[in-house]
Amino acid sequence: MSIFDRALLEAVLLGAACGPLGLWILAFRQSYAAESLSHAMLPGLALAAIAGAPLLLGAAGGIGVAAVVIALAARDRRIGADLAVAVTVTTVFGAGVLLANTPEIPPKLADILFGDLLGVTDADLIAAAVLALGTAAGLASGHRALAVAVHDPQAARALGTNPARVQAALLVALAAAMVVAVQGLGNLLVVAVIVAPPIVAQRLARTLMAQVVAAGVVGAAGGALGVVVSDRLSLAAGASVALVLTFAALLAVTLRSAGGEQRHARSPIEALGG
Repeated sequence: MSIFDRALLEAVLLGAACGPLGLWILAFRQSYAAESLSHAMLPGLALAAIAGAPLLLGAAGGIGVAAVVIALAARDRRIGADLAVAVTVTTVFGAGVLLANTPEIPPKLADILFGDLLGVTDADLIAAAVLALGTAAGLASGHRALAVAVHDPQAARALGTNPARVQAALLVALAAAMVVAVQGLGNLLVVAVIVAPPIVAQRLARTLMAQVVAAGVVGAAGGALGVVVSDRLSLAAGASVALVLTFAALLAVTLRSAGGEQRHARSPIEALGG
């Protein structure tokens, strides 16, 4: 398999996994959490690069430490969850920048910040494939709980769903997706693959299930197109993928605004029907 084929497959797998997941992230209004988690990975990535350890391990460690600190800070009612996230992420990102500028950091710092799709290994492809399959299975099995929790949290418990647990599980899945995707897309670009595809999918499809599928298709197609654009124009692969998906999202928002389309809110029962 050539370098180009590996990059193409990696981008398709990551887009197919992150797109549907991102749809639920937007539905629960957790886009700030996605941005926060991506920044929280930087210290772990920098330490892994300095120690010569796998970036996957560093990313997981960075998110894990940030999550613990946020949880502890949020327990203080004088601080609150939002302030805890803001302060923690700003602090750890600042620490990551300091680490990234130490003399011991390897020269390929750009790989940490912007990813290296052209340097993916067999292990990276396997991890992306597992992520894609695991995300698809998890979202399919949890569709009912997710739909009920997002459309009517107040009635969710009566329908046998705990909204807090659903959101917690979703954030765990988000963290796992970011840990895998950061190696190809980098610390600064991974959010684009999570947020942009569902924005386009919401324009293309009306029913919830159709939007989930469309987000996966858009993510995979955008990833593939980004790699092709990178190859043809000699641009950075990760940045090309992010730009293609971001442009598609901006176009979708523009078309929606121009059309002036209004959609009515759907009940949990309607959501479960698709």
